[in-house]
Amino acid sequence: MTSRSVNLWKSLDWVTICIYLLLIVAGWFSVCGASYDYGEKDFFDFSTRAGKQFVWIICSFGLAFILLMLEDSMYDMFSYVVYAGMILLLIVTIFIAPDVKGSRSWLQMGPVSLQPAEFAKFATALALAKYMNAYTFSMKKINNVLVVGLIILLPMLLIILQKETGSALVYLAFFLVLYREGMPGVVLFLGVCAIIYFIVGIRFDEVMIPNTPTPIGQFAVLSLVILFSAGMTWILLKKPKPARYILLVSIPVLALAYYISQHVSFNLMYVLWGLLVALLIYLIFLTINERQWKYIWIMVFALGSTLFLYSSDYVFDRVLEPHQQIRIKVVLGMEEDLAGAGYNVNQSKIAIGSGGLTGKGFLNGTQTKLKYVPEQDTDFIFCTIGEEQGFIGSAGVLLLYLVLILRLVTLAERQRSAFGRVYGYSVLSIFLFHLIINVGMVLGLTPVIGIPLPFFSYGGSSLWGFTILLFIFLRIDAGRGRRL
Repeated sequence: MTSRSVNLWKSLDWVTICIYLLLIVAGWFSVCGASYDYGEKDFFDFSTRAGKQFVWIICSFGLAFILLMLEDSMYDMFSYVVYAGMILLLIVTIFIAPDVKGSRSWLQMGPVSLQPAEFAKFATALALAKYMNAYTFSMKKINNVLVVGLIILLPMLLIILQKETGSALVYLAFFLVLYREGMPGVVLFLGVCAIIYFIVGIRFDEVMIPNTPTPIGQFAVLSLVILFSAGMTWILLKKPKPARYILLVSIPVLALAYYISQHVSFNLMYVLWGLLVALLIYLIFLTINERQWKYIWIMVFALGSTLFLYSSDYVFDRVLEPHQQIRIKVVLGMEEDLAGAGYNVNQSKIAIGSGGLTGKGFLNGTQTKLKYVPEQDTDFIFCTIGEEQGFIGSAGVLLLYLVLILRLVTLAERQRSAFGRVYGYSVLSIFLFHLIINVGMVLGLTPVIGIPLPFFSYGGSSLWGFTILLFIFLRIDAGRGRRL
């Protein structure tokens, strides 16, 4: 063994590798439990899901070894080539992939099916790290921000065209990386506002304030727009006096309008629209009077928020597919639909709840053995863990993921180059997004968008994709001493 090889093995982060192995092993046993049929004895039979997953695992070990043997500089050198190749593959997939459950995202290669969207994640992470590693890069430069957005959104758009919305949403995790690299906190604030507007607007759009024809959703969102505008004036512009004026006018007017509406029925939205117009006029006055052009941004925020509210209905009704609408309605409590869109989540809750504290034991889960939970060895595999291993086993798995995420944060922060740091945060952001959304949808906390649980869900594409993501970073980390 050469000295270079010896130094490489010494430089590897074996803590992360051990966590990876524990997750892989636990994941295989979960696939065994989820796919097991009464009477089966050989989990290594290649005709069974467990046997096929075992083959994928062995192949992933070989893939990890190859990735570690490559020079870490190659990942930097060929980042754009890999990204361009994956973009081309995503484009080709749209036209040649067969229709599988309504999506065209799987390429048939003999007896094997691969999903390019899973591999495009590491390619996007590499391209992002390469571009943000440039000496002149700055998140304050608009052209840099536009290029970064294009790198992230291009594969996302192509995956949406494959009708794999769930896989496309994963790419939103890359924006967490941008926040770490200097993206203004106001961008994150705008994202949170958009989520709040959408959820509140959709959830309470058809619920009226008592004794009035006023939708609670629209009333609440526009009230928040005024409140947030005052807050931005106070906090961002350090102007408490105008913020107080906005609040001292808006709150009493709304309170008085509500009191009157209980005696003379009318739509309170007219009052809110009037307050918004008054807010915009006041901001224009402040801009001219104080020669403070930052008030314009608050005007844009108020107008954009109002436009977003009234366009969200159009997006929900015209852009989202019917099954996506129902899933969101089920999560928001607008519909129950236990026999339809809510069936998977309801059955997974029953399976997890039946596991109790310690679980029913390996291969003893009744809900999973009787196949009550659809996709129980892929997207809903966490319910198998909950039923067979109980609360203790489920908590143990989540704790293992937590250790992995925290370890990845440590590794990313110790990188000596922006390339390694950006790629590291890309990896942990993708893992974190998958974990939160997958476990959340199994528990009924997030919409069902069909993304796998890292290292647990059955499937070679996802297992290989996560392995490539992780081991490229481990190889970059091992060579960090030479990267400046």
